[in-house]
Amino acid sequence: MSIACCIPLVECVYCLACTRWVWKRCLHTAGHDSETWAIASAVEFEPVPRLCRVILAVYEDDIQNPLWAPPRGYGIKPQFIILRKTYEETGGRAPPYLIYVDHENADIVLAIRGLNLAKESDYAVLLDNRLGEKKFDGGYVHNGLLKSAAWILDAECDVLKGLLDEHPNYSLTVAGHSLGAGVAAMLAMLVVQNRQRLGDVERKRVRCYAMAPARCMSLNLAVRYADVINSVVLQDDFLPRTATPLEDVFKSLLCLPCILALRCLRDTCIPEEIMFRDPRRLYPPGRLYHIVERKPFRCGRIPPVVRTAVPVDGRFDHIVLSCNATSDHAIIWIEREAQRAMDLMLEAESAMEIPAKQRMERREMVAREHKEEHRAALRRAVTLAIPHAYYPSAYGTFEEQPVAGGEPAVAANGERESWNELIQRLFEIDASGQVVLRKSASPEMS
Repeated sequence: MSIACCIPLVECVYCLACTRWVWKRCLHTAGHDSETWAIASAVEFEPVPRLCRVILAVYEDDIQNPLWAPPRGYGIKPQFIILRKTYEETGGRAPPYLIYVDHENADIVLAIRGLNLAKESDYAVLLDNRLGEKKFDGGYVHNGLLKSAAWILDAECDVLKGLLDEHPNYSLTVAGHSLGAGVAAMLAMLVVQNRQRLGDVERKRVRCYAMAPARCMSLNLAVRYADVINSVVLQDDFLPRTATPLEDVFKSLLCLPCILALRCLRDTCIPEEIMFRDPRRLYPPGRLYHIVERKPFRCGRIPPVVRTAVPVDGRFDHIVLSCNATSDHAIIWIEREAQRAMDLMLEAESAMEIPAKQRMERREMVAREHKEEHRAALRRAVTLAIPHAYYPSAYGTFEEQPVAGGEPAVAANGERESWNELIQRLFEIDASGQVVLRKSASPEMS
């Protein structure tokens, strides 16, 4: 066969391959990301719509005369807002935030607003990063978000400690949206690493809810802190799926849809094994809650369903080509759909007439299920050999100075303990080849 005859054949094969790829990408919907996850219950999802309203309150200039109040109102009492910090008061080192004491839910809430497109300081936080620049607790994190969180902890440490001492039965919840979600996730890790600064607050009293978060931490950190950090993603939201470093997105002069399409092409062509072996690749943090309220080839919205998991592989790794990829990022839509989902959950429970005692038992059972799921995610990380950031890698060495208590785990001999060593200390392989928790493991894991 001549070369002239081979060229059309090669072109046909190439065109068919491209057509197949485009077809697969167009058929990939948000529902595919979480189709194997469990359905969330009302008892675990209850804080989400409530905290969305607290975050929305940070956007208001005057909470007494709100402009962006959802139909139900914010549901917060202004007299219990302990403090509010504006851009002028933070000096651009962190987004605006407030501290609110929710006595009805026994919760001390620090809520952080999202990106303000008109503020250069917010872009400065996003652009203060270089891939693989900052190490923290055995992983990689976004440098600018970590510095912003460290500033908030230093500024409000005494206030939070006083509130926790005054209310010893209250939990401490850090919540944020978009840019604020990334800062909130970093702040939750800093609080866990520096609990002595808050009066030795127990880890189980610290929670974080990151609404529409950026991919801000490496995979080992995202899994290890899943007992503290919860991420909420609405349907097709682009930001938790965009593995492109945030600084590249906002430095680019191209339109956002062009960036998403190019990134979609690149990420689809990268095998998962390569993704897992990249210790610098960032992911959405913690346990994931996915609100699904649209189906392919169907007009309009459906009753929202919330699915949840602590996935190791499949943490929103592919961008969804959707007209709603940016609108699903808005906090007002997240609050609305989260409340709709919550109402449906409560309606189903009331129809079943569940007694109060069984509700309490259900709460305890959900806590046990979350603990088991967290352990399973750690075991999955072992089988996938997720790399440890302090191990030598092909990416060279980076800054090793810890930030605000960001020291890695230390072994008994005083040397720095790696992620693999930590996992080997906590888990063992039984006779059937399964990875199981060691009986002598740390009480914190039991």
